Amino acid sequence: MGVLQLFVVALMPVLKVLIVTAVGLFLALERINLLSAESRKYLNNLVFYVFNTSLIVSNLSDTVTAESFATLWFMPLNILITFILGSILAWVLIQLTRAPQNIRSLIIGTCSAGNLGNLLLIILPAVCDETNSPFGDSTTCAQYGKEYASLSMAVGAIYIWFYVYTIMRISAEMRTDGTDGNSPSSTLTAEEDSSGSVPGTLTETLLVMEGPSDHDQGFGRQELPPVESPRRTKVSCFSRVRQRISNTLKLIDMKKLLAPSTIAAIIGFFIGIVSPIRKLLIGSSAPLRVVYSSTAFLGQVAVPCITLIIGANLLQGLKGSGVGAFVIIGVIVIRYIIMPLIGIGIVKGMHSLGMVGSDPLYIFTLLLQYALPPAMNVGTITQLLQTGQSECSVILMWTYVVAAFTLTFWSTVFLWLVA
Repeated sequence: MGVLQLFVVALMPVLKVLIVTAVGLFLALERINLLSAESRKYLNNLVFYVFNTSLIVSNLSDTVTAESFATLWFMPLNILITFILGSILAWVLIQLTRAPQNIRSLIIGTCSAGNLGNLLLIILPAVCDETNSPFGDSTTCAQYGKEYASLSMAVGAIYIWFYVYTIMRISAEMRTDGTDGNSPSSTLTAEEDSSGSVPGTLTETLLVMEGPSDHDQGFGRQELPPVESPRRTKVSCFSRVRQRISNTLKLIDMKKLLAPSTIAAIIGFFIGIVSPIRKLLIGSSAPLRVVYSSTAFLGQVAVPCITLIIGANLLQGLKGSGVGAFVIIGVIVIRYIIMPLIGIGIVKGMHSLGMVGSDPLYIFTLLLQYALPPAMNVGTITQLLQTGQSECSVILMWTYVVAAFTLTFWSTVFLWLVA
């Protein structure tokens, strides 16, 4: 297959995304106002709680089984690598640009979390439907593509809510409290917490309250160091461990970490892997097949709705914010130049070691995970935390505009590598 044919195959799904995104942007214009800020809020809630949840459950339970998950074990690891790599590069960008404190966690989120589900659910089937596709029969290709996109979407959602949401929430709380970790009070508190000291005994407290005696002031009595009993040492160690566990749990908001998409991924994995439950729900003779078909029906609405919301949210980014140009350029360079190049080395290296199999569509999916624009869930997180919404809109707007060209370019390169 020639380069021009590969380019056309790669361009079609990107154009599909662009057209729906442009429709969402058009509907959000003030003259049309069908996707106003209030309308987007309600639609976003429907997508977040109903449509996207149904999509994850139905796709995972239908496509992922215990056998297939065993062969696709590298994909969760590959996605984890994209998060780690993006976080490291984001830290470098923050140091180089000296980004303000209020957008540092946002930079980490946009650099580490890619749109691992919705775009793949559009791109992979569209590539399979092309007559010049290098992946063989379109029906079989679409089936496997749906499986790869579903697993990518589920794993990505878990990572986003367990990692990106946590760091963005902690950053938002620090700004709300007015602490940056550099003040004397915060330093003192950190030292006290790390020492793990426990309150003194009643005798020590009384001695402090009484103050030094006359005898002590006149002669400077030499005091022996306190001797702790073994039992007290054990109690102190136990108190330190308990205090550290308590401090760690305070940083974790389990209610938000168990977001609907995370719960949906767990349920989908459970249904798909546990064969008896799978037979109850999935299949033409399954007793509860109407439950699965209804869930899948609701899930079909998720992708177009999410794409419309992407376009509508970009309108806010057109109005501008305080994000510097170098920060935006840095995020674009990280997501569309550095990460895809490193991703080619990682995936091709794993392929040469025989760790990713020989399915070209699977390898193409792994490569594509390094070249995707930031996840829209980052914008959802800023809306939940009520912070950084305008800054996030600007970053998403420019990264998605540039993605129209970079996705086509990298898809062509990846198709050439696996063809």
